Amino acid sequence: MAIFDEDILIIGAGLSGISAACHLKKECPNRNFTILERRTTIGGTWDLFRYPGIRSDSDMFSFGFKFKPWKNAHFFSQGNDIRSYVHEAATENKVFDHIRFQRKVSDANWDSVAQRWVINVVNEATGEPEQYRAKFMMACAGYYNYDQGYRPDFPGESNFKGQIIHPQHWPENLDYTGRKVVVIGSGATAVTLIPSMAEKVEHITMLQRSPSYIFSLPSVDALTKVLQKTLPSKLAYKLNRTRTIGLAHFMFKASKSKPEVVRRFLIAMMRRQLKGSKVDIKHFTPNYMPWDQRLCLVPDGDFFKALRSGKASVATDTIKQFVPNGIELNSGEVLEADIIVTATGLNVQMVGGMKISLDNAPVNLSEKMFYKSAMLQDLPNAAVVLGYTHASWTLKSDLVSGFVCRLLNYMDKKGHAVAVAKTSDVQPVEGFTVLGGLNSGYLKRVADQLPRQGETHPWHNRQDYYHDTKTLLEDPIDEAGLVFEPAKAAEAAKPKLKAVA
Repeated sequence: MAIFDEDILIIGAGLSGISAACHLKKECPNRNFTILERRTTIGGTWDLFRYPGIRSDSDMFSFGFKFKPWKNAHFFSQGNDIRSYVHEAATENKVFDHIRFQRKVSDANWDSVAQRWVINVVNEATGEPEQYRAKFMMACAGYYNYDQGYRPDFPGESNFKGQIIHPQHWPENLDYTGRKVVVIGSGATAVTLIPSMAEKVEHITMLQRSPSYIFSLPSVDALTKVLQKTLPSKLAYKLNRTRTIGLAHFMFKASKSKPEVVRRFLIAMMRRQLKGSKVDIKHFTPNYMPWDQRLCLVPDGDFFKALRSGKASVATDTIKQFVPNGIELNSGEVLEADIIVTATGLNVQMVGGMKISLDNAPVNLSEKMFYKSAMLQDLPNAAVVLGYTHASWTLKSDLVSGFVCRLLNYMDKKGHAVAVAKTSDVQPVEGFTVLGGLNSGYLKRVADQLPRQGETHPWHNRQDYYHDTKTLLEDPIDEAGLVFEPAKAAEAAKPKLKAVA
């Protein structure tokens, strides 16, 4: 078995992993790192998902990396453009030299004597086991299972004569021209698929159990174009980024402080978009307040244009069973379909699904809290990158990567070998996970498996970019809650390896 000694090990080469690598290159030039990526290329989500119309569901000025300007004028961008952007960032910062592809991480154990993480990996290209021993580990694998999306078992599926597809596993070159399509779901994936497929299909129906808030934004606005034409690219990007972050922050805060006002505003906007269609506003009147679940953003009202064209429709009901020619609803109506797309969500998992242990004792992550929303309680020399649930994922990944670089530089300066977040007096908030207070189905399904939030700072995740900027990039590194240890003697620090069959 091959054994590798590493300084820093990054798990995952998606947006978070590439961000972490670029930050390390710029801010910790004396530190070496390796990225382990299970797939054959970088990009994570944006390489995995290939369904029609896949695009960002956040504006690109906040979705882009802070250190690399997004030069396109479009607020929303297609998946292939995002993949190109991530590849450019990795190339410009010479990150590809640090990546080992087709590596599946199975488990990670902290050896307190050696002061190292011992990570067991399978090289899926050869089938051979590998072991990595790292001083610091960054889990950048996102929060959902890449192998399998969430798809409930529907009664009578075997009776359906057509094709059933999950967006996470979209068939290459699927021809849906002139076909009848039903998309089950009403989240970001569904509202992307409907307008993208509407032009070619005979008809497409979005089948939802309950309505969602869908808000239309222009894909390009005049101020963005003016700033990009008249100012240097970095300055234009900074101003556009500041503006869009501020608007998103304001919308979220308003939704929490004046939910009824925001609710009325959103419904009025959807009502305006539905003019000229036969769709009833009841299909867009959710039974929850804005940002209790994610708000769906659509560029230029494309989703509503598909409804107004008559090629798309919405049904709000529950499924009784699949039948040979489609789906029978509990109301008795049958939605005819040649293709059924189950846009029913994701399977959430932490740290890429790997098992974590401390000195060979298994760690139950659901019993741990997050320190400054960057480090898990009691896990030494480890950071976990989780993006925002109400704003761009990349905003948070950039902040956490910046914090890790500050932490590593501080440890080097002070001669520390270990940093671990500990608390004895802060208790977790009941029913409030690290991913916030959303009641979305994909989070409720795994609420008992996710790390918790504490009652007070620095164990409480406020989901607030401005607060996190201060906490992660400005506040002292040696705040209460973070405990440091010096390096042990060289002989004692040699990892005690397990026998491998």
